[in-house]
Amino acid sequence: MSQIGALSLLPAAPVLASESATVPAEEKNHFVVGPYLQNMGTNEVTIMWITHKNCFSWVEYGAGSFTSKRDFGYNNGLIEANNRINKITLSGLNSGTDHKYRIVSTEILGYKGSKVEFGETITSPLYGFKTPAENEEEFKIVVFNDIHDRPQIIPQLLYRHGYTGNKRDYDFVVFNGDCFDWVTEENQMVEHLIKPAVDIFATEMPFILTQGNHECRGSFSRHIPAYYAYPDGKYYFAFTRGPVRFVILDSGEDKADDSVEYGGLSAFDRYRETQKKWLEKEIESNDFKNAPFRIVLIHISPYHSGDWHGPMHGREVFGPLLNKAKIDLQLSGHTHRYGTHDPDATHNYPIVIGGGPIEGNRTLIKLHATTKELNLKMIRDDGEVVGKYTIPKKARS
Repeated sequence: MSQIGALSLLPAAPVLASESATVPAEEKNHFVVGPYLQNMGTNEVTIMWITHKNCFSWVEYGAGSFTSKRDFGYNNGLIEANNRINKITLSGLNSGTDHKYRIVSTEILGYKGSKVEFGETITSPLYGFKTPAENEEEFKIVVFNDIHDRPQIIPQLLYRHGYTGNKRDYDFVVFNGDCFDWVTEENQMVEHLIKPAVDIFATEMPFILTQGNHECRGSFSRHIPAYYAYPDGKYYFAFTRGPVRFVILDSGEDKADDSVEYGGLSAFDRYRETQKKWLEKEIESNDFKNAPFRIVLIHISPYHSGDWHGPMHGREVFGPLLNKAKIDLQLSGHTHRYGTHDPDATHNYPIVIGGGPIEGNRTLIKLHATTKELNLKMIRDDGEVVGKYTIPKKARS
C-alpha cells in the first residue's frame, strides 16, 4: 500500500480548540471613513461617508444646535440603500449660518421578497459647518499638489503653514492632482487622502480633488468619482465662491493616447476637445463675466510643463480660450518643480506651479481672496516663501 493510501485510512485528527479560535469573527458594521464635506455653496452641501457593510443611511441636521431635519439620497424615485458609499446633498440651507449634523447608517442584512431585514444602526458624533454668506467678501484656501501616496504631507504642511495660532487659515482645501501614484483599491484612497483630510478639517470644511495624470492610472482609477462629489459627475466644472469664479479643467494624461502605458484604453485628446466646447460656453456665462476674479485650476499647465503630447495638446485647445477669457491666475502642479511664471507673450496671466512630494521640495499654496485683490503665497515645507503674487481687481470691459 502506498504511503498516501495508508494515510487515508487514518482517522481524522480532532480540531483543537485553539485552532478553531483562530477563525476571525465577522467584523461588525462601522464607519470606514467620514463624514467629509463636498461642494459647499451658500445654500447646500454634500456630505459623504463610507460604511463597512451595505446600509440605508441618512443625515440628521439643522441650523444652530438643532438636528430636527433628516435627509437621504435618492435616485430615479428609489431611496439610496443597500450601499456603502454615501453621497447625500443637503439643500435649502440658510447662507452664512452655522449648522449641526450627524450621519446615521442602518445595516441591511438582506431581502425576503418585499421585506427588508435591517440590522444594527450606527450613529456618528455631532459635527458642524458654516455655509458661506450670500455676498461673501473674502475667503481663504490652501492648495496641495503631487502628494503621490505620501499622506503624511497633508498634516505636516497644514499644521506647519495652514494655521494662524490655533485657527485654521483656510475655508476649503484643493488637492490639485496626483495625490496617488497608481490607484489600485479603495483603501488607498481612504488612507492616503480622505482619512487625513477628515482627521484635520473635512468634517467641517470641504475639499476638491482635481484629476491629475496619475489619478488616470491603475485598476481602480475608473471608480474614483464614486468617492467624491463632482458636479454632473465630471472632473471639469466651475463654481463661484465669494468674489472668485473658479474654473476646474482636467488636463488628462501627459502622453499620447496610443502610448503603450495606457493599454489602448485612453481617449484624452477627445476628452480635452470636449472640455474646450464646455469652456467656450463657460467664459461667455454671466457667472464668469460678472466675477471680480477668475482662477483656473488644472494639474498640468499648458505652459511651462515641457513638450510632451498632453501639455502641448492642452495648450492648443485651452491656451487661446484662457487668454481670451482674461483670467487672473492659474494654479497647477505636475512638474515637481515649484515656480511662478509672470504673464508673457504666450499667456497673459500669471501661472503658479507647486512643488513635488520629496521633502525640501513640497509646497503649500495659500490664497486670500477679497473683493479688492488676490493675495497668494507659495510656502515651501521649511517655511520659506518661494512664490508670491498680489493681483488687484481689474476693470472688466
